[in-house]
Amino acid sequence: FFCPHFPSCSLVSWWSGSPSPSPAPAPAAAPACPYDPTDPKQNPLNPQGLKPCCACPETKAARDDCFLKTDTAVADEKCRELVQRHVACMRSLGFKL
Repeated sequence: FFCPHFPSCSLVSWWSGSPSPSPAPAPAAAPACPYDPTDPKQNPLNPQGLKPCCACPETKAARDDCFLKTDTAVADEKCRELVQRHVACMRSLGFKL
């Protein structure tokens, strides 16, 4: 018996009192090098190696300004286009949103 959430758990037989053998879990294949959108070698769309906090400052400022100056009851709808512009800008630099 193998429990994926608790690899050390096992099923004890009522008759023998010993745990039943459990198959060894298959090792997870880890990527050799996880994708880093700030690494220009991995992401040619971001040759300056900008971090998400520093990318697309114009669209980010417009989006943030809209949310700060708009009533919360209508901000989602009123600022939607600015959010979409910022997301498009981030994606154009290779960030996965």
